[in-house]
Amino acid sequence: MKSIQLLLLPLFVISISRAQTNSYTISFENAVHHEAFITATFPDISSDTISVRMSRTSPGRYALHEFAKNVYGFKAYDSKGNVLEVFRPDPYQWQVYGHDGTVKIEYVLFANRGDGTYSQVDETHAHLNIPATFMYAPNLAERTIEVTFDVRKDLNWKVATQLPIVSGTTYMAPNLQYFMDSPTEISDYGLREFDVDGQTVQLILHHNGTEDELDTYFAKVKKVVLAEKEVYGELPDFDYGRYTFLACYIPNASGDGMEHRNSTILTSTGSLDNGGMEGNIGTVSHEFFHAWNVERIRPRSLEPFNFTEANMSGALWFAEGFTSYYTNLILCRAGLISAEKYIEGLSGTFNYVWNSPATQFFNPIEMSFQAPFVDAATSVDPVNRENMFISYYSYGSVLGLALDLALREKGLNLDDYMKLVWSTYGKTQTPYKIEDLHNTLKVYAGNSFGNNFFNNYIYKSERPEYQKLFETVGVSLVRDPASTYLGVAATLDGDGNGEIKSNPKIGSPAYIANLDKGDVITAINGEAFPGGNQLDNYLSQFKPGDVLKISFERFGVSKSTEVQLSSSPMYTIQPTEKHGKELSKKQIDTRKDWLKLE
Repeated sequence: MKSIQLLLLPLFVISISRAQTNSYTISFENAVHHEAFITATFPDISSDTISVRMSRTSPGRYALHEFAKNVYGFKAYDSKGNVLEVFRPDPYQWQVYGHDGTVKIEYVLFANRGDGTYSQVDETHAHLNIPATFMYAPNLAERTIEVTFDVRKDLNWKVATQLPIVSGTTYMAPNLQYFMDSPTEISDYGLREFDVDGQTVQLILHHNGTEDELDTYFAKVKKVVLAEKEVYGELPDFDYGRYTFLACYIPNASGDGMEHRNSTILTSTGSLDNGGMEGNIGTVSHEFFHAWNVERIRPRSLEPFNFTEANMSGALWFAEGFTSYYTNLILCRAGLISAEKYIEGLSGTFNYVWNSPATQFFNPIEMSFQAPFVDAATSVDPVNRENMFISYYSYGSVLGLALDLALREKGLNLDDYMKLVWSTYGKTQTPYKIEDLHNTLKVYAGNSFGNNFFNNYIYKSERPEYQKLFETVGVSLVRDPASTYLGVAATLDGDGNGEIKSNPKIGSPAYIANLDKGDVITAINGEAFPGGNQLDNYLSQFKPGDVLKISFERFGVSKSTEVQLSSSPMYTIQPTEKHGKELSKKQIDTRKDWLKLE
């Protein structure tokens, strides 16, 4: 392996003119209190007033996050150090007056969430998502940017970022969009890298583990990279010839993954020696697939990214959902999970989508429109997600599965469709509309096939014939008609009763019986709630059609109702041979081609 110190040598040394370069410096002397001190200089300003602001969202996120809430101690000066007048027209913006053509600002940032959206500064690292860290001047967005990271040498910190280096710990971005899309990890990390077709793929890992664990994990990352390259036939042309995984697996991080043009953030509390290799490699698979699908195969609705408003797109069922379909499929193809584990792992996502009432309200495009409300967004009022929302990750994933298996019935496959989308829109950097995906499928698989898929499953919410599709690859979709179903989740409330924690699904026995979230079940058939026993396990002693008398409290008032249990709508997905059936040669061959088995 190459020495970790090699990263300190520039892959590309950038020479830039500083006449119209916005420059930043960030230091971390007060890291123990999660504070960073930031200065920025904006030279050669022609207008009387300059507006600087914090972003309200971040590339790869669709909701608002209001990063200005963590900024304080703001001051502004001219080139001679004179204090300037500042006006706040809104919570996100600072307007600076009376400058002499140059404005220098300084502020303190509180940063204590290490994930793919926010920033975290402490004595273990400076984990920086740029929109959560740096103010910017909207009218100067096309200028070159220089940023100097004043690293803690006493902590052996080093800089890792997709930004190209200028010198020392100074890096550059050609414009604001690239700067905002360039997360940075500053810590005492480990480095591994390998070359693929003349480009460098790096794994930066900040963790508390060993070099051997890093080596083992890096081998898995390499397998993922190469397996995903096979889908598209080539890697993207990474800017500056390099792609960087910025992995942070430490106790003070928050689990997340976030794609960027030439890098990705990977955060987890799970260490590699405690199931973290298996638990985290799926995020590697998902985020690297985004290097094609969403970063370069780019929805027009997200181009350019808007830092001042929520970013809405109807294409997330494809951008996120099809990426989710490939996430575990790639792990199987790379030999990191078995075919049986992959197939059986489809059950959870399938049941979530198949049994959701939300398809009666929204199709996949409309479900994608919900992203600003659900993509790490927060609200204080209760919502009814159980009945009106299906994650576009999951919805798109099962639709990608259906499309892949349906194409394989025609001797085609989803890989080659993705290659065509890539060559048409990704390599050419031409943002697509949903109708472009539709037309590309018609070109690839014929008008009838393309129209059937989009008209039924994308523009509408109809369900593919999964049982028939699974049969083509020797997979069984089985439901147990003897298992019971209530339609809510309930957990012990501390007093030996069971509090209903979810909104009853529309049409479920609990919904029909007018039970509701927050109801406290005190007795079932005259007996105390089954303390210490999971409700589902307790219900397994009954059969569909049985009627239960449920006593409960709502708003402090005792009530009762009768619930008639139904048959569980949940399916099990398994290889057909586990049911004692032999596969035909065609099923075997189709499965092998699907999963890339030997």
